[in-house]
Amino acid sequence: MTKRNRHSAPPLVVEVSGPLACFTRPELKVERVSYPVMTPSAARGLLEAIFWKKEFRYDVVKIEVLAPVRWFSLRRNEVKSVVTPPRIRELRRDPSRRYDVEEDRDQRNTVALRDVAYRIHAHVDLAPHTTATEAKYRDQFRRRVERGACFSQPFLGCREFAADFGPTTTRPPIRHDEAPEDGEELGVMLHSIVYTDTGERYRWFRARLEQGILHVPEHPLSDTEVDMPARSARARRAAEG
Repeated sequence: MTKRNRHSAPPLVVEVSGPLACFTRPELKVERVSYPVMTPSAARGLLEAIFWKKEFRYDVVKIEVLAPVRWFSLRRNEVKSVVTPPRIRELRRDPSRRYDVEEDRDQRNTVALRDVAYRIHAHVDLAPHTTATEAKYRDQFRRRVERGACFSQPFLGCREFAADFGPTTTRPPIRHDEAPEDGEELGVMLHSIVYTDTGERYRWFRARLEQGILHVPEHPLSDTEVDMPARSARARRAAEG
């Protein structure tokens, strides 16, 4: 992929907003607790919902927080187990067997964000096999944003938290008093995922909100600086069936 400092064009910019959002911290699994700001991985997923091609990937460099950080909590009914494809095939082979969702249901608490708005800045990194120019994909992305077109409904962390998107405006980032976490370290945040034959390798960085802006470093932390669990290829294949 193209190095960030080799980009001659300015980053693509899109504004997103929504009534609800949750960008779950990795150390909290059962009871979901959101970061106070959108994560780069969530921003990348939202951009791919608008426009995606295998010839390039998005390199998120900056996220501006445009609305004051406001929290809320809710309790939701969720199932405790994951119904995998092998389990579905097993139930189909034996019609007498049933999956009782009532017996598998559990109430879980979520601490999330409300009335959010962000401005995402991202570059287009071309894959080595790509023959088209970066300008082609940048123009296609801009046209889709102006029309409000998308491949799938963009969301803010959780699929049920739908997002609106549109061209950038002159709206400034939030002030220091609108984000109590401004200037403080937000903890380790997902930088990117590297897919290998042995599994998925997660790369991290130490996030900090400064004057309402989250800057994403070009280089993540090294393996000696952070030790987070990785998902093995065997576990991924088992989940996929």
